[in-house]
Amino acid sequence: MNARRLKKIEKEIAVIKARIAKIGVVRPGSLTRQYKDPRNRRGAYYQISYTHRMKSKTEYVRSSLLEGIRQQTRDYKELKRMIAKWVALGIEYSRLSMQQRSR
Repeated sequence: MNARRLKKIEKEIAVIKARIAKIGVVRPGSLTRQYKDPRNRRGAYYQISYTHRMKSKTEYVRSSLLEGIRQQTRDYKELKRMIAKWVALGIEYSRLSMQQRSR
């Protein structure tokens, strides 16, 4: 049973690696619309806020660049999700292989 599960984990990790290889530019952060006059909702502009290397940053984003930035932040979230899955599979793989060797 363990040998079959180990093979399945190896395949799942290979799929994750292939999906990660297809990801382009990644960028952390949250993209929000702000207003110069929030009460009347006038003067809209966009900004991205993120933390990198323990420093919080906020940058303005031009409207023409919005879709690209949105894709980069989506890809970043997907990358983090896939890495978390990869780590969980790695832990399970290691645990099962240690059990198999101790028998």
